Amino acid sequence: MKDLMGMMKQVGQMQARLKEVQDELARAEVEGQSGGGLVHVTLDGKGELKRVRIDPSLLKPDEAEILEDLVVAAAADARVKADAAMKEKMAEVTGGLPLPPGLKLF
Repeated sequence: MKDLMGMMKQVGQMQARLKEVQDELARAEVEGQSGGGLVHVTLDGKGELKRVRIDPSLLKPDEAEILEDLVVAAAADARVKADAAMKEKMAEVTGGLPLPPGLKLF
């Protein structure tokens, strides 16, 4: 019975920490880039696009398709970074408790 109470306490602590991490991730921003740094995008912790910065050298009418591809690539780069940050934070929260493989808390 003592082990059960200890585990329940750990679950409560994990839930509180999980809420903190979710709030922290929602406020976080990650930047992705492409084209050797010519295109930068910023996503929030929810994966929503917040900013796009494009080097003026790319603003040529005949290169619109290239620019569009670079924006998409930069957004994908930022998303990968956001996912990695989320996984790292979640590992900190759940480090003490054995969770079933494949269980997603987000």
